Amino acid sequence: MLQRGLNWAAVALVGIFGLMWAGVVIYADQSSALWMRITQVVFGILLFGWAVQKAVLMITKG
Repeated sequence: MLQRGLNWAAVALVGIFGLMWAGVVIYADQSSALWMRITQVVFGILLFGWAVQKAVLMITKG
């Protein structure tokens, strides 16, 4: 039971971190090159997508 809770916490933290990463890059990092900002936003979206995929797997696997 503890392992399951820790798994959910890890997935939630990765998802939140991915969204925060993209938000910081979009709104706060104005000095970087456009291609670097786009790459970082894609990375944040990939992190969020991974978290959603793992959450769906954890729900369906139950």
